[in-house]
Amino acid sequence: MTPARSRRPGAPTRTERGIPEATVARLPVYLRALTALSDSGIATASSEDLATAAGVNSAKLRKDLSYLGSYGTRGVGYDVEYLRYQIAREIGVTQDWAVVIVGIGNLGHALANYSGFGTRGFRIVALLDADPTLVGERIGDMVVRDFAELEEIVAADRVSIGVITTPAGPAQEVCDRLVSAGVTSILNFAPVVLSVPDGVDIRKVDLSIELQILAYHEQRKSGEAALPEVPELPAMNGVVPDLPSVGGGVGA
Repeated sequence: MTPARSRRPGAPTRTERGIPEATVARLPVYLRALTALSDSGIATASSEDLATAAGVNSAKLRKDLSYLGSYGTRGVGYDVEYLRYQIAREIGVTQDWAVVIVGIGNLGHALANYSGFGTRGFRIVALLDADPTLVGERIGDMVVRDFAELEEIVAADRVSIGVITTPAGPAQEVCDRLVSAGVTSILNFAPVVLSVPDGVDIRKVDLSIELQILAYHEQRKSGEAALPEVPELPAMNGVVPDLPSVGGGVGA
């Protein structure tokens, strides 16, 4: 068995096809921008227009799209519908992906009620939880099922993507069960880094880290120090004692 390893988002620099991971991460953003343009009745868009809609600079957008092929026409721009289809096909959302959500707490409920999955190529086939008080609860048109049924569900529905919305404690065990059942892609909302074997892709979503990054920028914009200055301590026998760290990461 291949030894497990800790995978962090963006660790590989390129996909098997040679597209940089940073570009892959932006393709869904371009797809969303193209969908918005299409819904507005816009048939063609320049690289500048599309870059503005996606929130990137036009040079970066043109370089990203160059990995997919030549879809733009000089002086005309991009055919919105055609480019939208090509990116959707590259990402893989032109087909139907079966997804299970494990952990039906507040976040699990919110994801289960999100109507956007179906229009983006993802079909939620099961909501799973080990808590007997939650099993049997109806959310929309689905009923929460026992986590013990995981293997049966994965096999029957050919599930390839699992979403973990459990607390940190059971997350690794849930991850291991998903992998053993045959799930090869995992979206992790639990505040913990999970270990997976080679061949399994994992993405981590940590809202607290994103908020801390925003707090960093807010602190710099305001010009105020977020932490008090640590007073200097006198050396003892020529050695300055170690100071405890100030603050702490959430969800580390």
